[in-house]
Amino acid sequence: MQKISLLLSAASLAAVSVCAQTSLSLDEVQVKDTLQRGNATLYQPASISKLNTKELKRSTGLFLDDAINTNVPGVFMQRRTVSGGQSFNIRGYGNGTRGTNGINSNFDGQGYKVYLNNIPITDAEGITVMDDIDFNSIGEVEIVKGPSGTLYGMAIAGAVNLKTIKPAPGKTSVSQQVLVGSYGLQRYTTTVQTAGERSSLLVNYGKQLYDGFMVHTASHKDFVNVYGEFHPSAKQTFGAYVGYSNSYDERNGELDTVQYMNKDYSGNPAYIKNNAHSNVISFRAGLTHTYRFAEFLSNTTSVFGTGISNNSSSAGGWTDKTPLNYGLRSTFDMSFKLGKNCRLSGVTGIEAQRQNAQTIGYGMVADSFNLSGYNIIGGIRSNQYTVSSTWSAFTEWTLALPYQIFFTAGLGYSKMNIELNDRLYAASNNNPSNPKGTQNPTQYSASYDDMLSPRIALNKVFNKKVSVYASYSQAYKAPVSSYFYIPLTGQLNTNLKPEKGTQIELGTKGSLLRDRLHYELAVFSAMFTDKMTVVAVPNAANTATSYTYVVNGGTVDNKGLEAMIKYNAYQSEGFLSDLTPFVNFTYSNFKYKDFVFQQLATDKKSAVSKDFSDKKVAGVPPLVFNAGVDAGTKIGLYGNITYSYRDAMYFTSDNVESAKTKSYSLLNAKLGYRVSFLTRFDADIYAGAVNITGTQYYQAVFLNQIPDAYLPAPYEINYFGGFTLKYNIK
Repeated sequence: MQKISLLLSAASLAAVSVCAQTSLSLDEVQVKDTLQRGNATLYQPASISKLNTKELKRSTGLFLDDAINTNVPGVFMQRRTVSGGQSFNIRGYGNGTRGTNGINSNFDGQGYKVYLNNIPITDAEGITVMDDIDFNSIGEVEIVKGPSGTLYGMAIAGAVNLKTIKPAPGKTSVSQQVLVGSYGLQRYTTTVQTAGERSSLLVNYGKQLYDGFMVHTASHKDFVNVYGEFHPSAKQTFGAYVGYSNSYDERNGELDTVQYMNKDYSGNPAYIKNNAHSNVISFRAGLTHTYRFAEFLSNTTSVFGTGISNNSSSAGGWTDKTPLNYGLRSTFDMSFKLGKNCRLSGVTGIEAQRQNAQTIGYGMVADSFNLSGYNIIGGIRSNQYTVSSTWSAFTEWTLALPYQIFFTAGLGYSKMNIELNDRLYAASNNNPSNPKGTQNPTQYSASYDDMLSPRIALNKVFNKKVSVYASYSQAYKAPVSSYFYIPLTGQLNTNLKPEKGTQIELGTKGSLLRDRLHYELAVFSAMFTDKMTVVAVPNAANTATSYTYVVNGGTVDNKGLEAMIKYNAYQSEGFLSDLTPFVNFTYSNFKYKDFVFQQLATDKKSAVSKDFSDKKVAGVPPLVFNAGVDAGTKIGLYGNITYSYRDAMYFTSDNVESAKTKSYSLLNAKLGYRVSFLTRFDADIYAGAVNITGTQYYQAVFLNQIPDAYLPAPYEINYFGGFTLKYNIK
């Protein structure tokens, strides 16, 4: 310890000596909370992708995965239905432990944090449900890739920051958007925007309908969201968000491999018989306050709450879940000048959440009157009440040194508590016992603490145009309440441990050729220990999955490379005003390491050992490539065309060839025309096509779930078109 203290003291003296020099100059670059910062990602020693409105609206603008999968290397977004069950896969993390036991049945995401206007969408357990988010009203997306515990707590895979469209200053408008497409897609959105000197307001109301391209996949969604900002003085800002959504999505189950290969999209009869669906009714609200105490100190605090009523059914039965989630996030941004040539800036904050949820599971039985053709709700099989809370404290600081050198260091601490109460009495199985020996035999509790997440990074910027960085980071993901209890068997699934993610990343990014060419390049090595994975138990006939449970499998070793180039090839005052091609590339070499766990045998009683060491990680294609071009003209015509390639991948951990997807390529295009007329009116008319070449591909694939695994996308070309008419009041 004495040697370490001497080394730190020597380093401090050296830093003070450098910062005290007078012959150098340094631009004041302040590193702020990524949810609030306005400085360029050039000064951030991490892989951070940002999407603007142009990139988000290349296709319909309704589905965020259209933009993510085309523009962000290393990230794949999928959804279970046309408007629900969205999830992110960041560098191979995010698709292994969703939807277990029928509890989180709308295909939620885990391992990453999602924020909307500084308000956490991710709940107290680390589960992210985005069914109620209107992605059409999002104007900016930022994705931080890799363990991010020093800013976001339990974010083992990264973080996604969403921001709504900002009303234009000094203008007030009312607009109506209409979009129609193949398979009965209809979308109607009314928007009111206004912004004055000190305030702004955005109000969206919409309705979305979809007939579905497969039997029993219809959907409808109604929503309203309101976001306003108020600046009472130069020192403070208030922001408020309120959102309501009611979505209903039919599901026909996952296709087995034979069905998918034969293009038999009739679905799973057990799902259809049970009228499988997901109905999410949610109310979300948050209030954010930013106060600038001085030039060197400001605080941003958000309080928020979400209430959800979710009923869903699948082949396994019916589930009602009513979570109530609320919390607070508060960060202090600080910046201090050290000597004449150095600056120390940092973020220190806390985030705390609590969730109370009741989940009731029912069996389903035949309707003796056969009025609807579907099975109806039967007897109660499970009744669980959970109380989950999480608390994170974090700090991250960057020392800006002469010669545009930046040193970053930070530390995060997270803790999670989960209490599971079994409220179902069964004489044959009188509630699970608590292995920790509490006096209440119907209660199981788990606590995960000491989850420390350090980060260090070094960044060198050249001529304010190019940066080269190296970083090391850690973060954690704790088990969630649905992992502890298996409703169909009445068994407790205990002894689960948090996952730990450690990543080393080297990268460079910048702008060249007079800022016309923007590039990003990153190579990384990420190790996830105690990785949790889903084990599927087939039904007696071995024709479908009866239930699933979660185990700590072992270690996953992820090595990869990501590259992106965007080039403003042509810009003129002539007819063709701009031409911007882009390409991005992802290479993934992900393997299991010491990945051994026990799995139930086909007799459902004995156990067999599964060893997947040195196998390729399921659900990750080795190669993903995207390319496209955006074009605009002086008269208002615009268009784009995009090409995407996704390599073949295994979707079971044993890497058998029968459980391997085929590679596929997609070609999409859009053409539109923008015009202003009669002084106050703006119009945008557009049409487009998805999957122009008629390729068979999947919307999502369930991992380690055989034989039913595929959620397909339409294999025929499908069209969309619409218009937006805006009236500018002032």
